[in-house]
Amino acid sequence: MTLKIALTKGRVERQFVELLDKMNIDTAPLKNKQRKLQISLARDRYEFILAKGPDVMTYLSNGVMDIGIVGSDILMEQDLEAFELLDLNVGKCQFILASTTDFNMQSPGRKVIGTKYPKIAQKYFASQGQDVEIIKIEGSVELAPLIGLADAIVDITETGTTLRENNLKIYAWLPKVSTRLVANPLSLKQKKAEIFNFVDELAKVIPSEK
Repeated sequence: MTLKIALTKGRVERQFVELLDKMNIDTAPLKNKQRKLQISLARDRYEFILAKGPDVMTYLSNGVMDIGIVGSDILMEQDLEAFELLDLNVGKCQFILASTTDFNMQSPGRKVIGTKYPKIAQKYFASQGQDVEIIKIEGSVELAPLIGLADAIVDITETGTTLRENNLKIYAWLPKVSTRLVANPLSLKQKKAEIFNFVDELAKVIPSEK
């Protein structure tokens, strides 16, 4: 029975392909996909589609895919963490609160926060007992405090290089992020053996936590 897997394209895709290689699965069709949107591996045991992170969860939630490979930032923002079966221990980064060096969260006035993740930002500030205005930004979030659109930003960073290059300072560390394997609950009933066999084999090649 074929497992249908929605894979977040880009960095998540590249790191997941490395794990598949360690499982001795021939990933050449994925590596040489060109413009193909559907790719089969292991004699049709696995059928992959490549999608943006939020769309991975849409396909999963609507029952057209069995498994999703997606960042935990997407799960947190969409309140879908219950779908998670496995932390792949790759794609590691962290949410942060950052701004210019003169920013003071305790100064008078309601702060404006720019972010791609309004739910996560709102939840964080609520936990701090702080009332803020959230502005959703899809592009380069780092620009917001530099041009006066927002007082600070909530974003994801891996190395902090972009923040340093734009003279932004980290003021707080929020939840950590990594790539997760998530499953469609209906598929867990219909393809339980296939899914858990895949999860067990994948777990054997996951890098140890540093």
